[in-house]
Amino acid sequence: MTITNTLTRRWMPLTIDGTDVRLSCFSRDGAGLPIVFLHGFGSTKEDYADAALHPAFAGRPLFAYDAPGCGESECSELDRISIPFLVRTALAALAAQGIDRFDLVGHSMGGLTSLMLAHQEPERVASFTDIEGNVAPEDCFLSRQIFLHPHEDPDQFQEDFIARNWAAPFYSSPLYATSVRYKVRAGAVRGIFESMVDLSDNADLMKKFLALPFPRMFMYGEQNKTLSYLPQLAAHGVELAEIPNSGHFPMYSNAPEMWLRIADFQARANDFSPATQTARA
Repeated sequence: MTITNTLTRRWMPLTIDGTDVRLSCFSRDGAGLPIVFLHGFGSTKEDYADAALHPAFAGRPLFAYDAPGCGESECSELDRISIPFLVRTALAALAAQGIDRFDLVGHSMGGLTSLMLAHQEPERVASFTDIEGNVAPEDCFLSRQIFLHPHEDPDQFQEDFIARNWAAPFYSSPLYATSVRYKVRAGAVRGIFESMVDLSDNADLMKKFLALPFPRMFMYGEQNKTLSYLPQLAAHGVELAEIPNSGHFPMYSNAPEMWLRIADFQARANDFSPATQTARA
């Protein structure tokens, strides 16, 4: 089978809480449940564009976009951006795209956004692949820097953030760090980071994650296999996916293994979903 990149790129203008945003999106039409991707902080929708080339996802509808203030997307008020704002953006984008039920994949900031979205509207989610999205305070190793290394100048904070992460001893950290200034506006960082820390410290994220009523997979790089809560996730039926030769960014360090695990998980999740079983009866 010859697979071609059939993604369509377009702009999606929205108004979120009175704030104008213009999302840069890609999508692909197809049959079956759509796959919705939410990217992490300092990343873009292109982290997921290779899904269009993988035979395992052939024919599946795909949808991803750059979060407001990130990538090519625009936001008229950068200081309004927070995780709750991003959740409302996701819901508005899904409505505009005409997506009702879907498989959900979120990384880091996008994983936390996905968790809050799934907690709010669980009946719409068929499965959730959480790629190191925040579920506990210890996950704030990037976002808590807004408090540990404060700076009044957002541009200088971003430059210092880049320097610290460029020097971090983790797979793909230099690759990630050097592109941050091109992928997120400095004025959006504080609101995003402060809300991530607040939710991680105070919003019972683990309880929310464990209560989700559909198949869940938590993906993490082997450098993060010491996360304290991994046994708790496994004990509550969450599938664990450790990606070799990877840290926080499996899509950069070991993309083939990441896509293999996502495809396998979604195939099994959809095969045993209540909707599938009803259709077979």
